[in-house]
Amino acid sequence: MLEVLFLCTGNSCRSQMAEGFAKKLGKDLFHVHSAGLIAAGVHPRAVTVMREIGIDISSHRSKEIDEEQLRNVDIVITLCSDAEDACPWTPPEIKRLHWPIKDPVGFVGTEEQIMRDFRRARDEIRDKIERFIKTLRSSPPHALQ
Repeated sequence: MLEVLFLCTGNSCRSQMAEGFAKKLGKDLFHVHSAGLIAAGVHPRAVTVMREIGIDISSHRSKEIDEEQLRNVDIVITLCSDAEDACPWTPPEIKRLHWPIKDPVGFVGTEEQIMRDFRRARDEIRDKIERFIKTLRSSPPHALQ
């Protein structure tokens, strides 16, 4: 099984949602981890929008990137430019993918508008995870882009 790490700035929202989707949808393909450049705590709105679609991430915990773990994964997927730019060097055999997903945590508006933006991020991540799984099922990991 492949070891996959989702990485974003605070490991509070996007990477947590990606971890939740990947564990549910790709459990036969990979072991999933998530981390951030800092550990900012799991965002309650991320928990809420994932629960809406039947995925419980309430027991997840926010973690900082661990360089030892980073060296032991097969694929690192960054979900924001901060993580892409600041991610420590990885050996060439570790595949790196970048999925820029706009952070809903900084969205300003009414509660309804904010939740809509969290759902947008959730749905973008789900689409990317589903395409990722489809690609893995049809191609070897080194063919990923």
